[in-house]
Amino acid sequence: MTPTRNPTDWKSDEMRKRIARRYAAERRFKFAGLFAVALSAAFLAFLLFTMMGNGLRGFTRTEIALQIDFPASPLLLDPANITDAALANANLPMVTGQVAKEALGADADALLSSTAWISIRDAIKADPAILGRTVTIRVPASTTIDLAAKHEGAPEAEAAVERLRKAGLLTTGFNWSFLTASDGTDPTQVGIWGAFKGSLLTMLVTLALSFPVGVATALYLEEYAPKAWWTDIIEVSINNLAAVPSIIFGLLGLSIFLNFLHLPRSAALIGGMTLALMTMPVIVIAGRNAIKSVPPSIRDAALGIGASPVQVVFHHVLPLALPGILTGTIIGMARALGETAPLLMIGMRAFIATPPGGISDPATVLPVQIFLWSDEVSRGFVEKTSAAIIVLLAFLLAMNGLAIYLRNKFETRW
Repeated sequence: MTPTRNPTDWKSDEMRKRIARRYAAERRFKFAGLFAVALSAAFLAFLLFTMMGNGLRGFTRTEIALQIDFPASPLLLDPANITDAALANANLPMVTGQVAKEALGADADALLSSTAWISIRDAIKADPAILGRTVTIRVPASTTIDLAAKHEGAPEAEAAVERLRKAGLLTTGFNWSFLTASDGTDPTQVGIWGAFKGSLLTMLVTLALSFPVGVATALYLEEYAPKAWWTDIIEVSINNLAAVPSIIFGLLGLSIFLNFLHLPRSAALIGGMTLALMTMPVIVIAGRNAIKSVPPSIRDAALGIGASPVQVVFHHVLPLALPGILTGTIIGMARALGETAPLLMIGMRAFIATPPGGISDPATVLPVQIFLWSDEVSRGFVEKTSAAIIVLLAFLLAMNGLAIYLRNKFETRW
């Protein structure tokens, strides 16, 4: 016979110990969860601190004030007829070097950037009247001087920086050209605009192709496709495609879009088409799950008041499933924005000195630009790489913020 328990048994020492052990286990589990969250936050803070510490310096540039007496200089140009051809024939690099040696001494070549003449060219194009007077133009300093001005250079360079500062010739300020220029060989002159515009065009092509096709596929498989063996094969294939390594899609884009269709190489169009192939399975899977989550009573009620099957899908099911579909789109587009391997396969690692004018022009993207700068030998590209990562993160946050806003706008609380 099974012994019966008296109510006083629950107050025994053994029961109190069991309850104490259970509470202790719960406290340990809670502590482990808090520790995991704190550790993740610490790693994230370390990453952001490192990127910000190195990257914020990439948004600044050191410049040297160069006083140029144009009437006395060997630069002979007609202010009334300033053209790109005239400036090219004026041999501005040599003239800039001569003027710099007269103003800064024999070590002017080590103080100025090799592209300092570009600032003088832009100043002449902006105001040709300066050719008739003496003006002060700020030109970029060399990488050695720029790093020394940020307390990262050799003692000799820091001594030169101190001498220039005492003379009132050296300034360090925000580098607007980093946001408006494109790739280059001199870290003091490079910019992110070309890669940013290439990423923007590529993402637009990716979204324009993957979103409507992915949503239409999800609607067909959930609402119209019959239950047959070939639909099962399609479902398994889509699930497998979502896990395929991204470089495989790059090989697919190389073989189909470039080698077979002979479309323009290194273009945002090809990059967007390749990334659309990679993003589409994610959108299809998320779309199917979102459509499944719509209650059947919504469909029954719409059919009961006389709506056609097409009206049920597009007027009731799709609007209610749109928040979930947008969630999958956010995940897919975020993955596409950070991809490098498939774009390297289709040639988007080329040196692009001018921003693309359209989706068919040669272009590069932010992840590839970061990869190329990280492989440069010059120390000046280290901070430019971190600055480009900050721009990429800001682009990702802006894109996800817009998608989250749209998702919340269409979300329905049950």
